[in-house]
Amino acid sequence: MIEETTQAQDEAAGTGADNGSAEGETVLDLGGAEVSGDASGDEAALLREKLETAEQDVLYAKAETQNVRRRMEKEVADARAYAATGFARDMLSVADNLARALESIPAELREEERFRNLVAGIEATSREIDKVFAGHGISRIAAMGLPLDPNQHQAMLEVPSADAEPGTVLQELQAGYMIKDRLLRPAMVAVAKKPD
Repeated sequence: MIEETTQAQDEAAGTGADNGSAEGETVLDLGGAEVSGDASGDEAALLREKLETAEQDVLYAKAETQNVRRRMEKEVADARAYAATGFARDMLSVADNLARALESIPAELREEERFRNLVAGIEATSREIDKVFAGHGISRIAAMGLPLDPNQHQAMLEVPSADAEPGTVLQELQAGYMIKDRLLRPAMVAVAKKPD
């Protein structure tokens, strides 16, 4: 009698053990919709697959965000490091003209009292330009006596020489400069060649 009452109450509540399902099947109530055991397994597998896909998409999105952030940080660092490149390139001609002015002063005029202060002022200005260049990572490229390096030197002419190895820089026509690790201007040089 108790068994019949429990079964009657279950049927009245709509949660009967039978409930139209086949023998051995469990019935799940998902938000008011009844799903049989076989269907719930398929749906669970589908949900797991969707979850894995979503997790993979999130990982890809995180990786892409990190890559974009790294690229932006590198671009900002490069912009800071090389922002003065155009200005520095323009200032090289000023430094060249100052060096030419110093080289053109004959030794006897350097000793004269009336030119001594002028020469000292030009030399001090040249030293200050070199100091400012160094402060901004601009350095002169070594050339004299070194083998020609096409990444840093531009050969303007070849000079026959029995003393120097062919391809060795004999004369620097115009100084070359680097800004940090980038070429600002190649050194224009004359290189040795075998004598005729």
